[in-house]
Parts: sequence; C-alpha cells; structure tokens
Amino acid sequence: MIPDLRPFLEEDVGAGDITASVFLPETDGRAVIICESRSSVAGLEEAAGIFSLVGVHAHQYVQDGDVLDAGTTVMEINGPLRGLMTAERTALNFLMRMSGIADLTRRTVESIKGCSPPAFIAATRKTTPGFRFFEKKAVSLGGGITHRNGLYDMVMVKDNHLRACGGIENAVHLFKNVPEGIKIEVEVENMDQGIVAAKGGADVIMADHMSPADTKKMRDVLKKIRPNVLIEASGNITHDTAVRFAGCADIISLGELTHSVRATHFSMDIVSL
Repeated sequence: MIPDLRPFLEEDVGAGDITASVFLPETDGRAVIICESRSSVAGLEEAAGIFSLVGVHAHQYVQDGDVLDAGTTVMEINGPLRGLMTAERTALNFLMRMSGIADLTRRTVESIKGCSPPAFIAATRKTTPGFRFFEKKAVSLGGGITHRNGLYDMVMVKDNHLRACGGIENAVHLFKNVPEGIKIEVEVENMDQGIVAAKGGADVIMADHMSPADTKKMRDVLKKIRPNVLIEASGNITHDTAVRFAGCADIISLGELTHSVRATHFSMDIVSL
C-alpha cells in the first residue's frame, strides 16, 4: 500500500487553484498523458491516485516497469476539467521522477548483465526527504534492490561509528547486542578491517571507495573466511562506472540512482471537453 498522497497535492493547491477557478468552466474534460522519450515508466499508480483525489478517473495503457518508446500514451484521464488541471503537475512530477529513477536503474542493471558472479544494483539512503518510499519503489521497478529502507531495519556500521566506538575490533564485540534477525553491514577501508568484520560475523561488508581490483581481492579472501558474506562495492559509483565492478562484488550500490537522476519528461494534453 502506498502512503497517503493528499499532502503532496495539498502542498501545491494550498488555499485553492486560483487559475483553474477563474479561467476554467465547470465542465468535464478528457486528457492523455504521453511519455516524451524512451524510458522505463514508474509512478502510474501514484499519478492515478493523485487524480482520484479530485474526482478524476485514470485509465492506464501501460504498466509500471514497462519500457516505453517516445510518444507512447501511458494514461487517459476523465473527469472535472478543473480537477484535471489542478492535479496535473503533482501527478506528472511523480511520473517524471520515478520514471527517471526506474530507467537509470534498468540501464545500470543491464550494463552488468551476465557478469560472473552475478551482482545486484542497489539504492542507498541518499533520497529526497519525504519521498523515499516512492524513490525506492522506482528502483525496484527498474530491477534494482532497495537495500535498507532506513535506520530501523538493518545495522550499518560506518567509519564514524567505528571511530566513536573505538575501532573495528570493538565494533565486532558489540555485534552481540544487535537484535536477532537484523542483518549487520560494516563499512571497511582495507583488507585487514574486512577480515576482522568477516570473522566477527558481519553479513555484508562494504568495500568503501576501493578500486575494482581491490574489491575483487577482498571478495576472494573473505569468501574463504565466511562463504555467505556479501561484499558491497560503494563510493561514488555511477551508471558509467558500475560495469567496472561487475564480477568484483555481490552488490553494487549507487547513490546516483536517487540523488542525481534526470527526470523522464511526460506531458498532459486536453483532447476533448
């Protein structure tokens, strides 16, 4: 179930849509939404939900996760003309941002397809405040994995945690205090730290800002210590550089998927009144 969409529309409408109330007749209308470039699509459920808040019915011609050619009509909407125009920008904003994320994720997943061993493309917590659910959903629709959703569902011991608790050895000693069933990931900067973390029982070890060669070497060594441990490559990895880590890590995480993505352009056109 998606979160309540009302606050997103209310942010735009405020006390009321002045332009619609002055310039638009109180009549019904029909419009179509078109994808303007080749892209994966995501956010159709959210766009339809936004329109429903103003009494507008949406009919989808495609499904979230589909890959579309430029010029594809994705949705037809029918209902009060004022509602169509009031909800337009909020609905399109969902489509544009979520589709951009899904498409970049899809293209990154495809760039490492067939690598051995296989790897997952993962998102990070570098998301837009208040919009994380939708950005993570878009990553999933693009074929990526969401990684941890927040601070509450997985342990991530990073460099500042290590400094604050006295180092990697002390951190490993504290693993026993983690609630049962919660996975533990540790960020490491070198092989020695990785070995300590693996021997201590970490589920995932993040090779932070390591080269592909060093990441692969760490993976080969740590798998012998703890066969089920997962190695994550992370640190300024982009769509263009992810392929360099193919075959070197089990997970390749990219903040770019959510913090620097280019939106896919959609337009809405009134076709009849």
